[in-house]
Amino acid sequence: MYDDQEPIEPQQELRPAISPNLAAFIGLIGIFFLYQIGGSLLTVSIFGTDLQNADVNALRLLQAAGQLLLILLPTLLLANYVYGDISTIIRYKFPETKETILFSLGMFVILPLLQSYLYIQNYLFERLAESVSFVNSIKTFLDKLDELVESTYDFLLGYDNFLEMFLIIFIVSVIPSICEEVLFRGYVQKSFELTKKPIWAIIITSLFFGIYHFNPYGLVALAALGMYFGYAAYKSNSIFIPIILHFINNFTTLIAYFIYGDEDIIETSANESSGIFSAVLVFILLLILFSIFIYYIRDQYKKKTSVEGGSDDLSEV
Repeated sequence: MYDDQEPIEPQQELRPAISPNLAAFIGLIGIFFLYQIGGSLLTVSIFGTDLQNADVNALRLLQAAGQLLLILLPTLLLANYVYGDISTIIRYKFPETKETILFSLGMFVILPLLQSYLYIQNYLFERLAESVSFVNSIKTFLDKLDELVESTYDFLLGYDNFLEMFLIIFIVSVIPSICEEVLFRGYVQKSFELTKKPIWAIIITSLFFGIYHFNPYGLVALAALGMYFGYAAYKSNSIFIPIILHFINNFTTLIAYFIYGDEDIIETSANESSGIFSAVLVFILLLILFSIFIYYIRDQYKKKTSVEGGSDDLSEV
């Protein structure tokens, strides 16, 4: 890809101790079980099984500690063990202000785009479940799972004063943004990029990102959102931009929850929807707008690349 006179990309300097693909899957699977199962066992051992009567602030702090100790710390330890270079593998580079603003503006297009998609998805799923018994059985199971997730959020996100509200914002919006992005767009995606085309590294990482969240109706939307985070991480080569984007998503979702309750910025239930034609029209218009936006980003990076030299591996996407 590069001749002798072109600069070597930082990722080519990495000397992994094991296969980057294996390293990525060890991180994905190992940290998944460590956080989900280990974290659950730790919670039960401290608070018992009756979590509804536990101290909610203590639960929130334990959730934050779990993210830091069972996601972020193992990711950094794995990155150091496999690559011996944490800063490169997690893309520790401060982005330009223009990059940060540009990608942040994209969030205000993709979030309503995904909301309209979910509106359509849930409507069609509802209609299909009414006519196909097998689909209805799946829907019944997913509804129960979704209700369980929603009841957990209702318990953890309720607050009595502004101090408690700010604590929730920090725990729900700030900490997950850092921990999850270091794992997914840093360690995992960067590992896949060493052996795969960037677009496939982004897609694979985003699929696991969606699965990680146990959101049955929001899986596709979360994976799509993860692809935008991954694209931003690759183009900027900075972990800070996807962290900021992740924070914007969590924060807007949280504020919407505070204002509207369960009707958050990305609807996850499969309730019957009205105005389906309006939703389809909005979806198409936003999709066109977002496509233009991505084209503009690519064009800006092409201009930057032509000035600085090098190659854009996502130019064909």
